[in-house]
Amino acid sequence: MNDHPYAIGVDFGTESGRTLLLDLRTGEELAAGVVQYPRAVIDRGLPGNGEKLPPDWALQDPDDWVLVLEDGIPYVVAEAGIDPAQVVGIGIDFTSCTVLPVDSDGTPLCKFEHWRGRRHAWPKLWKHHSAQSVANRLTDVALERGEDFLGRYGGRISSEWYFPKLIEVWLEDREIYDEAHAFIEAADWIVWWMTGVEIRQSCTAGYKALWSPREGLPSKEFFDAAYPGFDTPADKLGRSFVPLGTRAGTLRPEAAEALTLPASVAVAVGNVDSFVSVPGCGVDRPGTYVTVVGTSVCDMIVAPEEVRLPGITGVVEDGILPGLYGYEAGQVAAGDMLAWFVETVAGRRDPESYRELEREAGKIGPGQTGLVALDWWNGNRSILADADLSGVLCGLTLQSTTEQIYRALLESIAFGNRRIMDNFAEHGLELSEIVACGGIAERSPLLMQMFADVSGLELHVPASEGIPARGSALFGAVAGGAFEDIGGAIAAARPQIARTYKPDPAAHAVYDQVYAIYSSLYDLLGRSQVELLHGLKQIRAGGQDTS
Repeated sequence: MNDHPYAIGVDFGTESGRTLLLDLRTGEELAAGVVQYPRAVIDRGLPGNGEKLPPDWALQDPDDWVLVLEDGIPYVVAEAGIDPAQVVGIGIDFTSCTVLPVDSDGTPLCKFEHWRGRRHAWPKLWKHHSAQSVANRLTDVALERGEDFLGRYGGRISSEWYFPKLIEVWLEDREIYDEAHAFIEAADWIVWWMTGVEIRQSCTAGYKALWSPREGLPSKEFFDAAYPGFDTPADKLGRSFVPLGTRAGTLRPEAAEALTLPASVAVAVGNVDSFVSVPGCGVDRPGTYVTVVGTSVCDMIVAPEEVRLPGITGVVEDGILPGLYGYEAGQVAAGDMLAWFVETVAGRRDPESYRELEREAGKIGPGQTGLVALDWWNGNRSILADADLSGVLCGLTLQSTTEQIYRALLESIAFGNRRIMDNFAEHGLELSEIVACGGIAERSPLLMQMFADVSGLELHVPASEGIPARGSALFGAVAGGAFEDIGGAIAAARPQIARTYKPDPAAHAVYDQVYAIYSSLYDLLGRSQVELLHGLKQIRAGGQDTS
């Protein structure tokens, strides 16, 4: 083993990819870089022919992902000034469930000229929600049949997951479905591109494809009952899934040349961007609530036991850390909701606008806006799991200001986060602290203080330029043999704490009052009278878009 080893982590996000080089002896992040996706989120016109995409579609271009590798990895190696031969491993993580159809060589179908004009040939991003009706049907049939697996997912299947997206292809474009050798997670595809090895990991299979290491996939009878004729669910998914930290292989020669690394560099199997944040933050035990706050919010805890509780998006054995059950929940809109407000409502475009609004919103005390919002601009992931919900802003008057509304949106993110924490606590999974990471955790001290004040828990932000990429680098180090397991990697490379936010008792008391109103609206519009927001969406979908 190299006497001074390094590992590289690559974090594939919604709008960009981040690459990080980690010194495995000191835990120091020697270099980091961000590569913006040229196409980013494709939600209006199809690149193949300009076809207007229907509502709730969100696609991506695999060329954007390859660009992150080919530009990002050589950059961090050169920036750090290290010998490439000292890199022992690469780990990657990806937004999930982001999936794409490929041929038997791993070529995305959208790369073929005759398929580029077919929207189902393109990768479907995690926030592609047009398969909600499929998710609803699968949930209804699972409930009717008393399927045990549904309890691992809070009692509801999400449109963001694997089978709703795959069945949507099966229903709407059978030719693409039949042509595809596989419908594969983007994380697994990136590993295939780097190594030439087709391999699938257990993490996304467990959280996004309803698979269990003990029970396997739901039965073909379940799928056939929901969609007669769809009775071979493993055909495009595969049947074999390896644990996190597994060495997928080494760089194939062409990839090694493109990345300016030796072909001997080990590549770990892929992971989910939020889940790698747990080891990336240095968290290795129960009781800590890890929240990744960026475009959306992903929340994770680990526990020694399995509790099947409503309102989560999954509990999987060994899903985040070995020997523990990993729980996932989250909020679908955060940074993108704030961006919508700043650009569309406030009419501002420059990055300084966010800082200015934060400064002005910070001058307003808890409860002083007279406003409360439901952060459902992109639907609700937890605890309602309903993509057909939409955002709500209550309490507006002629005196309401831009800064007050912005603060109310920030507070709505904190309230949504507390609702998720309360759900864990209500089912016996007690939490003692919060660790927050992600772009907004780094850039918005106001929101982090709100998280502490609303929850009543102390919050820590690690000192890192990219926690998910750091976590991926640790798995790359395990694959490269620098550590025996991920526990050893966490212990050796735990990041320092950059900032700690302590809850203010007075603010917490006020927020308890506002949160009670938030919770009443949450249950009213998300449960007892959910048809109100559903009806608005149905009317919109049936109307003529003249934009």
